[in-house]
Amino acid sequence: MSKDRAIKEHGTKGYANKRDLMREQLAHHAAKLMAEDGITDHAHAKRKAAKQLGANDTQHMPSNDEIDVALHSFRSLFQSESHPEILRKLRQDALSTMRIFEEFHPYLTGSVLSGTAGNQSDINLMLFCDDKKAVLLFLLKHNIAFEDDEWRVSLGGRDEIVPSYTLTGESGVQTHLVILPESARFNGSRKQSTHADISAVEKLLTS
Repeated sequence: MSKDRAIKEHGTKGYANKRDLMREQLAHHAAKLMAEDGITDHAHAKRKAAKQLGANDTQHMPSNDEIDVALHSFRSLFQSESHPEILRKLRQDALSTMRIFEEFHPYLTGSVLSGTAGNQSDINLMLFCDDKKAVLLFLLKHNIAFEDDEWRVSLGGRDEIVPSYTLTGESGVQTHLVILPESARFNGSRKQSTHADISAVEKLLTS
């Protein structure tokens, strides 16, 4: 190997190591901010972490998954006593709501399922129904207070806007109901690691 090539490869490896170290530092700092400051938006946590670490111009932001891995580690190390009960309560609240909307085949998604949720986290549920007004009529019929909203989702490889409704519990926790067509329930993308039905959430709470 020529000297010039060796120097070039060494420089490339050094750059990669520096880049990976920055990504790792940003992931852990963003996770710390989410855990301690109650930030629930990954993008906001990344920007704040980059600013605090003097890396505003970095092009090597960690992915959401990388932050979630770091968040799991942070909570297990520094919030091992308080976090399990917070998470359990959120999952219990989610299960109660899922049972109310059982006829719409609810799935739990997001941080409450993955285990990264904290005090400020929302509950995200997916409901399936071809009649977009069915869930609205159900809410009105049962006198359930809600706020109208919309959600951007990917359906069949296309970004679409679907209706959603936000419920606020007595504890102040918000639950977002995202309404999807029945076909989305059978598209093969429902993975237990990212989508849990009623029985799966029940198992989580008994494990």
